[in-house]
Formats: sequence, C-alpha cells, structure tokens
Amino acid sequence: MSSTLSFQVRPASPQDAAHIAELYAATAKEAFQSMRTGATVPPVPAVKSTAYWREAIQYAEPQVQVAVADGQLVGFVGFDRSRDPGTPNTMGEIWDIYVSPSHWSQGVGLALWDAAREGLQEEGCTHVSIWVPIANDRAMRFHELAGFKREMNSAKTVPMGPVKVEEIRLKQAL
Repeated sequence: MSSTLSFQVRPASPQDAAHIAELYAATAKEAFQSMRTGATVPPVPAVKSTAYWREAIQYAEPQVQVAVADGQLVGFVGFDRSRDPGTPNTMGEIWDIYVSPSHWSQGVGLALWDAAREGLQEEGCTHVSIWVPIANDRAMRFHELAGFKREMNSAKTVPMGPVKVEEIRLKQAL
C-alpha cells in the first residue's frame, strides 16, 4: 500500500515565521543526532528564531518558500545570493533547506529545491552552492542526487553548539 503526499510550495508569509522556527529547531536537532557527534544541540531560542525568520520573510533576505501539507508547514527553503566572500553576484546559495522528519523521502525536499532553483534563476544566478556538514549523510546524499558536487578544498570547521562540525561546500550550475 502506498500513499501519495499532497503538498504545496508557496512563498512564506510573516505568519509562517514561528512554524519555520519550530521546524528548524526540531529538524536541526534530528539531523545533529544522526551525525553521532555524542553532543546535544542546545535549543534555539524560539523568540530569537521566530524574529529572525519574520525579518527574513519581510525583507526577502533570504527569500523563503514553504511546503504545506494538510494545512501544516512540513518544510522550508531559504535562498539568495552567496554569502561567501569573493563570489560573483551570479552565485546563489541555499542558506537553509529543512523538511520535517515525518515527511522525509516524500518529494518535499526536491520540490523546495526546485522552487529555490527557479527563484535563483529569476535573480540572474547561474550557479548555486550550499554548505553541508560532512557527517550529515542524509543531507549529503540528497544534494548529490540533486546534482551538487563537493568542492573538496572548501572544507572548514564551524562551531555548532558545544561541538565543532566539519562542513563542505557543494556547488552546481543552474
């Protein structure tokens, strides 16, 4: 027996900010646990995160699209020009892409990626990048299946809560 998930991708509204913050915190925690670092992720204060997302939506920095299924926000993507120093203005970046674990492997991430790709192309971007923790096998696999390639000389260590995490930039042409 198979079920087809019905969902819609649309631009985020300010009313989505709190739901995006909640989804971000829950999904980041799940992803961090799957990386087996042995450390726990400190919770993201919901008020700070909600304010961040409300401002991002209001000023479109980054642009935010959400996936909604049965009236529930089940994923989001934030994208804009690359934040990496020295990149041309034709380089876009996926700042965040998160899908509720209950909706993994159901096409939500791909639909969000499609929306981001279209938005970046409309902005004149010809390439896109994303930073992914090397130990996040699920995210790495998703992006590589979507056509991203690892930029091996970009690996860096970043603090994430009480631990340091190795990240690598992935890129692709749009």
